[in-house]
Amino acid sequence: MATVSPSLDYTLRLPRDPRSPGVGRATLRAVLAAHDLAELGPVAELLATELLTNAHQHTTAEYALRVVGIGGRLRVGVWDRDRRVPPGFEAEHERVDVHADAERGRGLCLVRACSEDRGVSVLRDLGVSRGGKLLWVDCGAVEG
Repeated sequence: MATVSPSLDYTLRLPRDPRSPGVGRATLRAVLAAHDLAELGPVAELLATELLTNAHQHTTAEYALRVVGIGGRLRVGVWDRDRRVPPGFEAEHERVDVHADAERGRGLCLVRACSEDRGVSVLRDLGVSRGGKLLWVDCGAVEG
């Protein structure tokens, strides 16, 4: 298994542009390769894609990708200015129904199925803080 270094700590601000989720994925891929964590790429990219796309579709301002090593895990987060938490994101017991023919709404199901853990921090507008929320997912347990 890979080792997540304490120096793994990156934030990429992205404009509200349809290309931004792709730029975020490419950046994540480069960060993982630079830290010899490419084997975590497929799951990390899938999870980042869902969070980045959600931020792009449901907000009207910039957002940011956060990649950090925490407690021997790779954590990927996406910050945006909207304080609303997607239904079912935090609550394990909260049921999220998606109709079989639905074109949208499967992202949360993928996040739940593929992440080791997930959470949200709702941020207040204080000082230099921009408020909003940070949705995060742990992309896999790795040796420390």
